[in-house]
Amino acid sequence: MLYTLRMIVLFILCGIGIGLAIIGDVIWSIVGWRLRRTLRSGLSVRSHLEDPIEEELVTIVVPAHNEERIISRCAEALMSQRWSKLEIIFVADRCTDGTVDLLRRTVDGDERVRIIENNSCPDSWAGKCNAARLGAAGASGRYLIFMDADTIADPDLIRAAVTSAKARGASLLSLLTKLTMKAVYERRTQTAASMLLLTLYPPERVNRDEASRPFANGQFMLFEREWYEKIGGHEAVRDDLLEDIAFARCIDEHGGRVNLLSADGLLECSMYSSSAAFRRGWQRIFIEACRRKPARMRQWATRLRLLGLFIPSAILMACIVGIVTLAMGSFWWGLTTILVSVIALFVQAIVLAAIYRSFHQPPISIWRFPMGCEDLARILCEGARVLEQGKPVLWGGREYILEPR
Repeated sequence: MLYTLRMIVLFILCGIGIGLAIIGDVIWSIVGWRLRRTLRSGLSVRSHLEDPIEEELVTIVVPAHNEERIISRCAEALMSQRWSKLEIIFVADRCTDGTVDLLRRTVDGDERVRIIENNSCPDSWAGKCNAARLGAAGASGRYLIFMDADTIADPDLIRAAVTSAKARGASLLSLLTKLTMKAVYERRTQTAASMLLLTLYPPERVNRDEASRPFANGQFMLFEREWYEKIGGHEAVRDDLLEDIAFARCIDEHGGRVNLLSADGLLECSMYSSSAAFRRGWQRIFIEACRRKPARMRQWATRLRLLGLFIPSAILMACIVGIVTLAMGSFWWGLTTILVSVIALFVQAIVLAAIYRSFHQPPISIWRFPMGCEDLARILCEGARVLEQGKPVLWGGREYILEPR
């Protein structure tokens, strides 16, 4: 009697396990299909690199707040661009470290480069937006490019971006950069964070002419000067902590064209220098990417935990139940459960390997994915609490109180 009850329980568990494994297979197949579609639609900024073009003056504006760890490399890369008509404006925004001294030594009399020192920020402005505004006010180029100070550009970047913008008729061209994966917290969580951001803003939706989902990456934004001035410049986004997405929406609302391309190795970004800054930075990004809606942030946290933790754990448990059932003499039930579970795990591993490869990480790194999902889910939930409790968000040396929507 006891043996019969055990077998009944095992059969029920096998049925549940097979069902969960099939559901996991379906979910990860959908994730893989969407990834493939996204990668195929993600055009490279290199596509028009060899196009003939008459060079016009391009102004690059780089706001920098306490960026001594990387500012020299950023400046050297920009001064090495293969574009003859170039104006580079660095805005040292309320810097309290050695950023300005390092910049002066690196520039060393290059007439194309100007350094603006700014020591204050109006209360109604976000710090980065104010610094970028000051740089744009002194710009002379037909094209305005805003870049982050923690980026390193390939010598062909400006040529590739300008030729692509002209060929595609883009009012605003932005690039998806290669993010560094050196620190432990970067290797653990950054792929999951990038994956979620591309889920919220798929390039194929961003690049549509109709029913688009406007998005830009503030690490690199190229404007036709006419469009930058038409929407009101940084005045239009002065209090946005994610001015890139705000710019994309403004351009779209005014009838302009927003394009998002892959930098394809021409631009690398080292976003954060510490684990605490990493968490604050991605929290700020997703607060704005989720339109300051706490409920939406928690929904995505739940989905991440389901995808990265619950489904794989359930499939592993189903596999264990199958092994126990097989050991107790029920050959077909046990074998079927094991096979379905193994296939589900294999599908998940294949899709994850493709995702990690697309973000310049070795496929063997997929074992970090569950930890990355949990870490990102906590960042999202912390962001939701920040909004609900009216806690300040620290960014660029200032604190901001954000209202939930």
